Amino acid sequence: MFVDFYEPVYLFMERGGDVLYAIFGLIFILWLLVLERGAYFIFAHRKAVATAVAEWEARNERRSWAAHQIRQDLISTLTIDLNANMSTIKMLIGLAPLFGLLGTVTGMIEVFDVMAFLGNGSPKAMASGISKATIPTMAGMVGALTGVFAQSLLERFIKRERIHLEDQLTFDH
Repeated sequence: MFVDFYEPVYLFMERGGDVLYAIFGLIFILWLLVLERGAYFIFAHRKAVATAVAEWEARNERRSWAAHQIRQDLISTLTIDLNANMSTIKMLIGLAPLFGLLGTVTGMIEVFDVMAFLGNGSPKAMASGISKATIPTMAGMVGALTGVFAQSLLERFIKRERIHLEDQLTFDH
């Protein structure tokens, strides 16, 4: 059963050339970071919010300038934790299509080498280079599209959590 899965993946990676391995690594790291953000939200964020709210609720006075600064510090600290790795995720999303473009260029160089060696009358010889030009482009774009989708969901969650946190840390007392 494992061989049935491995063979098409191997053939796909071979047709795409060496750049496809770099794109795969980039997308793998991207999704590791996305999953890390999800794990933080599920396992650690609720506890951090509960700690911040408890610290705020333990204060006797909440209307002074100092109290306002403490509230802002609590919100800022949690916002920094919420946004951890988001800039790296955005950078990897931007790099995915560029790696795809690198694959396009290297594949086209292979096509031109074949044309220089055999002439332009051998479409079968050029087919390998053309697939090495198009497959990495597609892989880079698919990786970027899935990353943009994940980034959008994460940023929406972060914005909602920040608003929710600000609502929980009220000045009433």
